[in-house]
Amino acid sequence: QVQLVESGGGLVQAGGSLRISCEASGRTFSMDAMAWFRQAPGKERELVASIRWTGTYTYYAHSVKGRFTISRDNAKNTVSLQMNSLKPEDTAVYYCAASTENAYTYWGQGTQVTVSS
Repeated sequence: QVQLVESGGGLVQAGGSLRISCEASGRTFSMDAMAWFRQAPGKERELVASIRWTGTYTYYAHSVKGRFTISRDNAKNTVSLQMNSLKPEDTAVYYCAASTENAYTYWGQGTQVTVSS
């Protein structure tokens, strides 16, 4: 089992920045990637960004490319998402997820990000 605890989030004005983080514990040696998903009211959950637990591969959704940066700290078992130039449409609950055997199996409780116009 892998446990994920998110931190950060909150309310920010459009154009502002916010950083959210996720700390993993438990069987972290089994993780092969971590990611951030988000879900806005009335919409499906979508993948925002992901990062392999080893190597340099990262993925960004088109809507956030150039504005968001995902990073990891293997020693601390944390993954962070730096969000710049935030837009009202970025408002959502953001979920941290951990992948084992190439499937996102473990999820955090979610953290609310609200961008006001």
